[in-house]
Amino acid sequence: MPSHSVSIVIPVYNDPVGIRNTLASISSLRGFHDLTVFVVDNGSTDHTREVIQDYTNEYQNIHLLVEDEIQGSYAARNVGIEHTKSDIIAFLDANETIDNDWFETALDAMQRQNADYLGCNVELTLPTDTLVGRYDVRTGFPVEWYLREEHYAPTCALVVRRYVFDDIGQFDARLTSGGDREFGERVFEAGYTQGYAADATVFHPARTSVKSLGKKNFRVGRGFTQKQRYYPDRFGRPGLPPTPTRPSGNDAEESPISVFTRIVFFFLSVAMLATRGLGYYYEFLFGTKRNLRAPTR
Repeated sequence: MPSHSVSIVIPVYNDPVGIRNTLASISSLRGFHDLTVFVVDNGSTDHTREVIQDYTNEYQNIHLLVEDEIQGSYAARNVGIEHTKSDIIAFLDANETIDNDWFETALDAMQRQNADYLGCNVELTLPTDTLVGRYDVRTGFPVEWYLREEHYAPTCALVVRRYVFDDIGQFDARLTSGGDREFGERVFEAGYTQGYAADATVFHPARTSVKSLGKKNFRVGRGFTQKQRYYPDRFGRPGLPPTPTRPSGNDAEESPISVFTRIVFFFLSVAMLATRGLGYYYEFLFGTKRNLRAPTR
């Protein structure tokens, strides 16, 4: 483990199984005892907090924090940032797993690239083999493309140097979704170096039901409106959703699929695009500005 003080911040809400899997994976990291882990419970109403406390009782370097006032993953991540003074802060989601050399590999890439902000490879896994899950895996997380074209990495696999937050501020807690892109663009505009660690892989379970995939896309749609509401100079004024620009998937890199599966994927793509549109106009018609402080630089 390189000689930096390092922390991992993980927001969680009502996911006892997911956070257990993630903490079990983190505790097997090489150099784990040199890390500090902050799990931020975002107002869970089940036994998620009890699962976290089992780990805090067993490991002195795992800590439970609570964000009960603001419902949102970016608010939870900000609480983690505020409680650590580490030189380097990594962010994971509460349903992910990593290899035992993940952090060493990420930090090595950060050092080699002289990066201030590093996105890691995200590999979607299939907990249950469904067509929806296969669709989610195929569309995936093109993190390298995100960094190259839109200057951000998803917060499910992100490593940032502390002084970046000290300079440009934290995540925008007013956003339901899209705060990773908003923050990444601020990082880029401030002139910090962004890097990509292809060999540092985070394993993220795919969404395997139409309901779970639809909830995500509805939230993404709301986030589009919110970014326009708070940042019209950067994202345009609310009223017209942005045109999708991300790549359609990794068809060339995967095995061929049947005609039936391709048809299902087409209709899922149309349905999820419509769901994002519903989320966008729901927020446009019924959402209001949240009375929270904007990130300051």
